[in-house]
Amino acid sequence: MGYKGVGLPTHTATTTRTKPSKLYKEKEDVVRWIFKFVGRRKKILFIITTLVFIRVLYVWHGEDGQKVEAPHSETTYKEPLSNIHNNLSHVVKAAKVYRPRPPPYFRGYTLPPDHPCNRFTLPPPPADKKRTGPRRKISLPLDSLSCPVCYLPLEEAIALMPSSPSFSPILKNLTYIHKKPLNRKTEFGGSDFGGYPTLKQRRRSFNIKGSMSVHCGFVKGRQPGRGTGFDINEKDLLEMKRCRGIVVASTVFDAFDDVKSPSNISKYSEQTVCFFMFIDEKTESSLKRDKKFNRTTKKVGLWRVVVVHNLPYTDGRRNGKVPKLLVHRLFPNSRYSLWMDGKLDLVVDPHQILERFLWRENVTFAISRHYKRFDVFVEAEANKAAGKYANASIDFQVDFYKKEGLTPYSTAKLPITSDVPEGCVILREHVPISNLFTCLWFNEVDRFTSRDQISFSTVRDKIAARTKWNVSMFLDCQRRNFVVQLSVSSKSLKIGKDPMRHEYNAT
Repeated sequence: MGYKGVGLPTHTATTTRTKPSKLYKEKEDVVRWIFKFVGRRKKILFIITTLVFIRVLYVWHGEDGQKVEAPHSETTYKEPLSNIHNNLSHVVKAAKVYRPRPPPYFRGYTLPPDHPCNRFTLPPPPADKKRTGPRRKISLPLDSLSCPVCYLPLEEAIALMPSSPSFSPILKNLTYIHKKPLNRKTEFGGSDFGGYPTLKQRRRSFNIKGSMSVHCGFVKGRQPGRGTGFDINEKDLLEMKRCRGIVVASTVFDAFDDVKSPSNISKYSEQTVCFFMFIDEKTESSLKRDKKFNRTTKKVGLWRVVVVHNLPYTDGRRNGKVPKLLVHRLFPNSRYSLWMDGKLDLVVDPHQILERFLWRENVTFAISRHYKRFDVFVEAEANKAAGKYANASIDFQVDFYKKEGLTPYSTAKLPITSDVPEGCVILREHVPISNLFTCLWFNEVDRFTSRDQISFSTVRDKIAARTKWNVSMFLDCQRRNFVVQLSVSSKSLKIGKDPMRHEYNAT
């Protein structure tokens, strides 16, 4: 009776409505703002997007909208602070790996000012041309004399071997042209092995760029030595591919020279330097009768003898230009090479030679200048007089270079000291720019005559005109210091004892 007119509650006390939270209001405001600016056709898409956005906010702030507090004391954090620092330093170090950095290059070095090699000077030449040479029991004409060279001791030379490659100006990536079918419609010259590059392609090859693709022999196959001409068996190719440091290479074709092992080579170099002698089948037949040839190891002393099949040229001297100028293609993983004619005997350790003429000079290509001639025109006439090649072919080549701007050598070309190399020894580092030089030099030999002294300066000067790179040309008497004619006995030549085998600590 007393309850008349009193309204009963519609909900129990346990279901009393509470004031919406601040976070919930913010969510509603966001939804209303979105619907206000979104067209009706896109409402469904934006509803889904909004729900995802709200869900992210919901997880970020916590399901109950409360703040998450960090522990106030270090004792509540199980990981020591030192571990955090270590982890951060590890992350920083890992991040540095991915930062782009310029590649490291060998910048050269200089010996200390008081170093004996800095005070080393060449003795004056003998006044009497009939004077006996400096080595006992050896009598040589004046133009065949050697002069002393200041080598570093072997241990120091090895320690100074660069750990990084030298800088290659402009050219960074060099690839080689493989073309099938071969273009035989060239203006003149060329061969199947060389690929018949046209004169237009020749001109382009001297336009130095960051990346280039040029003719460089072996055009009939993707890999030198396999079906390209100048073919080599698989076992030898594998050994050549494994050569990653220094390679000493030579050639004997047509049984023209004897094969003799290098002398005065250190045990270290015997184990680390690759020595390869390339021969043809004719030389192999005569070599098998030589007692020095080991049929099991295929070696003559330090030389690993490699028989070449399917030679690309009928001229043995031109075939010899393949390993001479394209050694970087036959040994794709090697860093340095020392090429020497088969008629020569190596009598100084390769590490000491490379240190003296490449690393100490901070150059990537070194060759001795001719002992007598330094002018291409004079060299051409000497070749004609000696019957080295057909006179008409030599004249055609020289006239071609003359029209391109070749002039007789004069002091105006200094600091270039000669236009004619001796050519029987080449020291080089296999960087892109020096590889390009020998490729283009080989192309000239392939197109014109096989007399590489005639084409040397033309290729050198065309590359030098577009880059800061040049060839180092040392005295030929210095070259005769570390290689001698096979007819000259070198058994008495011992490093540190012979006055011509001069080290800085020798008296």
